[in-house]
Amino acid sequence: MSERSVSRAKQEKRWYTVLAPEQFDRQELGETPADEPEKVYDRTIETTLGELNNNASENNTKLTFKITDVGSDSAYTEFVEHSLTRDYLRSLVRRGASKVEAYVTVLTTDDYRVQIQPVAFTTKKADASQEKAIRNQMVEMIEEAAAERSFEELIDSVVEGRLSSGIYGEAKTIYPLRRVEIQKATLEAHPEEVAEEEATAVDVDEDDVAAE
Repeated sequence: MSERSVSRAKQEKRWYTVLAPEQFDRQELGETPADEPEKVYDRTIETTLGELNNNASENNTKLTFKITDVGSDSAYTEFVEHSLTRDYLRSLVRRGASKVEAYVTVLTTDDYRVQIQPVAFTTKKADASQEKAIRNQMVEMIEEAAAERSFEELIDSVVEGRLSSGIYGEAKTIYPLRRVEIQKATLEAHPEEVAEEEATAVDVDEDDVAAE
């Protein structure tokens, strides 16, 4: 390709302003270039809660968004993941104390499937039965939260820390806790994907019945 062709290709690229979802007030996340709008779809962009809120103390929370729609000069995103930085999580670990983790997959009231990973840090070493009780409490409260909330409401409660605070308030009665965090929350499937999976599962079950 000649230099002129290369420069023409560069000139034809358009920059799209990437915007956060409406629940994050459509804040600008950055810009992305493309010579065709179709090429912008499914690109992901990562930022921190601190950058969105202009608060450096929240830079330990990472947010990932995926582009799902493109306008004339803007790209619109959906939330796909919330996670805490490794450095921050490492700073919460104390020698002689317990770290209790859980993995919970839930459906929201509007049928989004989300995996949530809570983690609790105790003040001292808990025994196995206490760790199990804390883990069960975290799982139960996350399942209850999802059963009462839409996808947007659930993610808001994770990002704003309300869900972890609620878990802390209940689980500390089992054993003294120093901290509870949601270390990761990930969008696993949209409502249409969940419905398709359920329909496929029903078809399989019917085939099994017919075979018997």
